[in-house]
Amino acid sequence: MAQLAINGGSSVRDTKVNPWPSWPVWDEHEEKALIDVLNSGIWSYNGPKEQEFNLAFAEYIGAKYAISAANGTVTIQLALEALGIGLGDEVIVPGLTWQGTAAAALDVNAIPVLVDVCEDTWCIDPEEVEKSITPRTKAIIPVHLYGSFADMDAIMDIAKRHNLFVIEDCAHKTGGEWSGRKAGSIGDIGSFSFQLSKHLTAGEGGAMTTNDPLLAEKLDALRNCGRRPETEEYSQEIKGAGFYSDEGNFIQSGNYRITEFQAAILVEALKRLPEQNSIRDKNGLYMNSLLFDLPGVSPMRRDKRETKEAYFNFAFRYHQDEFNSLPVDKFRKAFESELGIGVDSSYEPLNICSLYAPLTKPARYKINDPEWAKIDPSGFKLPVCERIFKEESVCLPHKILLGNQPDMDLIAKAIEKIRINSMEVIK
Repeated sequence: MAQLAINGGSSVRDTKVNPWPSWPVWDEHEEKALIDVLNSGIWSYNGPKEQEFNLAFAEYIGAKYAISAANGTVTIQLALEALGIGLGDEVIVPGLTWQGTAAAALDVNAIPVLVDVCEDTWCIDPEEVEKSITPRTKAIIPVHLYGSFADMDAIMDIAKRHNLFVIEDCAHKTGGEWSGRKAGSIGDIGSFSFQLSKHLTAGEGGAMTTNDPLLAEKLDALRNCGRRPETEEYSQEIKGAGFYSDEGNFIQSGNYRITEFQAAILVEALKRLPEQNSIRDKNGLYMNSLLFDLPGVSPMRRDKRETKEAYFNFAFRYHQDEFNSLPVDKFRKAFESELGIGVDSSYEPLNICSLYAPLTKPARYKINDPEWAKIDPSGFKLPVCERIFKEESVCLPHKILLGNQPDMDLIAKAIEKIRINSMEVIK
């Protein structure tokens, strides 16, 4: 008789009777905030809710300034523009990330240089960063991926020695801390995403954080059609800095703004985030302790310098040798059936990613033949990224970590059940 749910057996969790926590989380506070915005007639940008969120988010991150924008890809693009990075400049990006991290560099005519990652955190490998620096390198974009932190001590040291900018991609790490400093407060600029799957969400949206008043003013102008910022909070600090003229627009740009409706949701969601992160961290630590004791799986390495955890997804490493050589994609399918919830791989490595295809847009990116060749993703070798994607990665949605300890026990039970019955899947 079949033991595994994928073959008709009973699953370890009946989600009709015992559903997983839902996402997104909202209640009457969001409902009231949205109605208030609706009745106010201030639906667009620079409204009171956006200003309230920017101030609260800056305080939460521990940065002087936060500027909201349309999404997390745009925030990286605007960060690059504010730092003066453009045509012919090289930007070092991890090969294992959402394609938008590299696409943002393409969109300012910079060259994304893809480097490999650390096998036990899936974050950018500082040694590979160092090897990839050339005279044209202008910035590093470390990505804090899933539940792991990039080694910011090493990255900041490299950046200092080579006079490079650092843009932290914090889309997965809102509220996480490295040596007591929150993600987004360590590099020159922090970039955040508030897309629906993220653990701080308004459906879409993003934000940029910085401690530099000149950068903050540029970022504010860039996300708002180049207009001079309406607030005095930046200009008072940089009076006499000589940034453009005292009249008219600061800089040519477009519309990359959020709406008051998004800001209203973010104001309320931010109030819940510390407690939600704490619950996820508690369950993540417990889940990792279970994984340590299970054959065939390895928890992600949590650096001792990571003083507060924040999860986008809960990820772990799979070793098929302990599962009778069951391929990881088949393991994930069996795992889904046991848990009644979607189970994903890591992102596709950018050198083989179907969504990262710069050579499909010659009208935009083909500045000249040498630059065209340099942005070809297939020219980068990323063996660790490819092994993670093809053989090892298992990613569960972060909402499972809003459950309780018995929920974590069921996840471990499902893994062990598949291992014991792995030949059933292979047949």
